[in-house]
Amino acid sequence: MRINHLALYVADLNASTSFYQNIIGLKTIPEPFKDGKHTWFSIGDKAHLHLIAGRVDEPVPTKNTHLCFSTSKFDDLISKLKDKQIAFEDWAGTSGGITKRVDGIRQIWFRDPDGYWIEVNDDH
Repeated sequence: MRINHLALYVADLNASTSFYQNIIGLKTIPEPFKDGKHTWFSIGDKAHLHLIAGRVDEPVPTKNTHLCFSTSKFDDLISKLKDKQIAFEDWAGTSGGITKRVDGIRQIWFRDPDGYWIEVNDDH
């Protein structure tokens, strides 16, 4: 077994696509449907993130249900979030806070346009 993809049901495909491209830095990959309702991203070796348009109900995400990305450019991401006025917090919910795990890994959490939680850490 290996992971193939994760899928998020989104309200505004253009806003979510832009967020995952321009804030998270993911690269799009071809998707087979070509119906304007899907965006696919590469998130690793043979793993994908699928955004699917059409969500009308509000998701009820908690921090315990989240996507996590690792980056070697953690400080650059924090600067980008501040520049774009995207709120982030530590695990406890302190605005602008950074959690430092016992193993030294730094983490932040923020929400995508649909309210789904994203963790980013510097475990690279």
